[in-house]
Amino acid sequence: MIIGVPKEIKSDEYRVSMLPVGVEELTKRGHRVLVQRKAGVGSGYDDARYIAAGAQMVDSAQQVWKESDLIVKVKEPQAGERAMMRAGQTVFTYFHFAADAELSRECLKSGASCLAYETLLDRQGRLPLLTPMSEVAGRMAIQEGAKYLEKPQEGRGILLGGVPGVEPARVLILGGGVVGTQAAVVAAGMGADVTIMDVSLDRLRYLDDVMPANVKTVYSDAHAIYDHAVKADLVIGAVLIPGGRTPVLISLAMLKDMLPGSVIVDVGVDQGGCIETTRPTTHADPIYIIDEVVHYCVANMPGAVGRTSTQALCHATQPYVIRLAEALGGEGLEALVKKDRGFNTALNMHAGRVTHEEVAHAIGEPYDDSFVLTDRRTA
Repeated sequence: MIIGVPKEIKSDEYRVSMLPVGVEELTKRGHRVLVQRKAGVGSGYDDARYIAAGAQMVDSAQQVWKESDLIVKVKEPQAGERAMMRAGQTVFTYFHFAADAELSRECLKSGASCLAYETLLDRQGRLPLLTPMSEVAGRMAIQEGAKYLEKPQEGRGILLGGVPGVEPARVLILGGGVVGTQAAVVAAGMGADVTIMDVSLDRLRYLDDVMPANVKTVYSDAHAIYDHAVKADLVIGAVLIPGGRTPVLISLAMLKDMLPGSVIVDVGVDQGGCIETTRPTTHADPIYIIDEVVHYCVANMPGAVGRTSTQALCHATQPYVIRLAEALGGEGLEALVKKDRGFNTALNMHAGRVTHEEVAHAIGEPYDDSFVLTDRRTA
């Protein structure tokens, strides 16, 4: 089995999809690993580390894509990469199809098998390959939000934690999952006045038990969102529908009632975002302003901290990459997804068909349910 690791080419993306130790584990099992030169430099791993681990270094992305049976990436294939995808090839990465019709259409047309990190579920119904990057993005959301609240950055000129005698910033977090929880931990630690909103009462009860006194929990409905959003200095969008389009919770009309210089960080931008005015930005040009509200909507936030993010991601993905490579070299992909819950839920497209129900609904394509497990709870 030939596994390819191309250099990431999305703007300001410094992560790499495999650590040298991952290469070593694969080569010990008889696989051949092609790594594009300088693929790991942004995360602090030079070519010599990969060579020592048994990788074959190649000069071009074209060679990686042409020769590899399995491509392991971090971000969704960019336009030039999609042109190199082919039928019979398996690509394992973050895809986020729901928010990108062009990406979806071209990947579907390629006939490649697309397995998405962000929809892979474990036996407990968790998202083990999305979680590490959600942890990074949640913590970064507060870090970036605090920066853009500064007046030179067009913000309100507010210190997140305040000082004695001056009230702290009010932070509203929409969504109490991994991103929202991590954001709340950091914001609370900085001394902010934090409110987390969610539609799950069980989740709110849990958060109410574990969070410090400066974090409040509020049930999320349209009226409550409006009441808190118009008073917030910083709003964090932390809503997720696995595989599906993120619901819009804050409308364009609401922006006019928000505080001038307030900041929105929409972490869910990859899935469309929960703010009506969300559109993807980059680390090079991260913000835009609508109705005096600063929007930070960078679609690859963890890419800025490549060293931390690469280690966190690869620790989670490595066992799955090994299992996938072994299956592709033996029983085959179809046999694997028909018996393994994780890969079954990760499979978004196969042989020109959409095999994930939420993705099919989001992009308006027919759903092929032929791979659905009889009982996903025990698989």
